[in-house]
Amino acid sequence: MNSIYLKILEFDKPGSGLVLATVTGSAGSTPQKSGSSALFDSGNLVAGTVGGGIVENTVQEYAWKIGHTKESAMLRLQMNSDISQKDKAICGGEISVLIDANPSLHFPVFSEISKSISERIPGVLLTMVIVNSESQVLIKRYWMTLQISPAIPDEFMEKIEPEVRRILTTGNADDFRRMELTIPGEEPSSLFFLEPVFPLPQLVIAGAGHIGKALSHLGKMLDFEVTVIDDRHEYANSDNLPDADYIVVKDIGDAMMQIRKKQDTFIVIVTRGHNDDASALKSCIGSEIAYVGMIGSKGKVAKMHAEFVQKQWATEEQWSRIFTPVGLDIRAKTVEEIAVSIAAQLIQVRNRKR
Repeated sequence: MNSIYLKILEFDKPGSGLVLATVTGSAGSTPQKSGSSALFDSGNLVAGTVGGGIVENTVQEYAWKIGHTKESAMLRLQMNSDISQKDKAICGGEISVLIDANPSLHFPVFSEISKSISERIPGVLLTMVIVNSESQVLIKRYWMTLQISPAIPDEFMEKIEPEVRRILTTGNADDFRRMELTIPGEEPSSLFFLEPVFPLPQLVIAGAGHIGKALSHLGKMLDFEVTVIDDRHEYANSDNLPDADYIVVKDIGDAMMQIRKKQDTFIVIVTRGHNDDASALKSCIGSEIAYVGMIGSKGKVAKMHAEFVQKQWATEEQWSRIFTPVGLDIRAKTVEEIAVSIAAQLIQVRNRKR
């Protein structure tokens, strides 16, 4: 997902009314999971969510208040009210929310995150919280990757580092963790929240025609880093593809050979013809990418299947990993419907991996 910490940098107004709320724990039925965050500016929600509805309204009201007092807090919200209480939450659970009244103090850490993500380096944001009372908490933040170790006391780091390595090794972007640590002889204990911040999964679209254009728009909305490849300048340009992060104008086969192919790479092949489809697909065979899908009628797919196996470009097992015809079967007919069917399949595969 698109990290809210990068959104904070867009405001770049130290001393402003920015307030950051993060769900740090939940029990029972709750509207959001640990790690969900919302950013408020002068009491107005500007990014993210902590669950919407009554919970978010409560947090928003509190954010407005502490935006003036600048006193961070840890809220515990009960959601077990009677259904007759229209202004109360009735989910039946309990949710804890850390409200940071001074996120601008952590701009240097958020800048480190931005630099790492731009280089596609995953890491873990360490949020250290000392709770003196519910309305008096001290917050410090640190950024840690496999290459970067922050200046944290050794007594804490020896317990935190193995957990960070486990998170980064498993690659689970939802693996939000809570640790309560104490240095002997010192009170109170410190809470550490370990939050994975990973680069967005990469969506590579081979083909900048109508479907490629529609899919690039949906891909951006769905928190992919979008790259579109085509050899036609009249299609592969920012006017036609305003949502693409990267546009590559080059022979499709050559460009696809140069694309990084990792476990967070999703490739959709929607070129204008069989030859370009085949050129794009060849470089994907045998890679460990998360997803490769190719558009085509059943007849076209059958012919390409036979060609790839006959010419030993792919084994039967390798071909079976290709999503083709691409997209979920929703009886799509229009360009937009086809793009939606593909986007839905991308979500399905991405969530299954998580």
